Amino acid sequence: MGKNPKALMVIVAAALLIALSGCGSSGAGYQGASSGPPSAASSGAPPSGTSQSLTITIKDFGYQGPVSVSPGAKITVKNDDAQAHTVTSDDGKAFDAAVDGGGGTVQFTAPTAPGSYPYHCAYHSNMHGTLVVK
Repeated sequence: MGKNPKALMVIVAAALLIALSGCGSSGAGYQGASSGPPSAASSGAPPSGTSQSLTITIKDFGYQGPVSVSPGAKITVKNDDAQAHTVTSDDGKAFDAAVDGGGGTVQFTAPTAPGSYPYHCAYHSNMHGTLVVK
């Protein structure tokens, strides 16, 4: 197990999600994690009528967080890298969130139109993810 710390992170994140889901979690957070582009983990949309708060974490030049969100969901971006990054929709119109390094955070609103929204870091061309609104 010591040979693959990313696999261990996925297992720990999944265990935490399972533990929190039994404690009346509001659906916040994400399920699973992966790092390195292209990357993202999935999170199911909450039941209708509930608010949704999700986080995309940037770490080791990769995105970790929800792939699927509800229309208009509030999404927090947390940057655990020392360098500044962005979460910029490939079309440049749907969303564009710049976040300072060293633990900086910023929030944006997911598009209201269902669809698939590929995104990237404007500063680092190797960083990619996709946000699905449904």
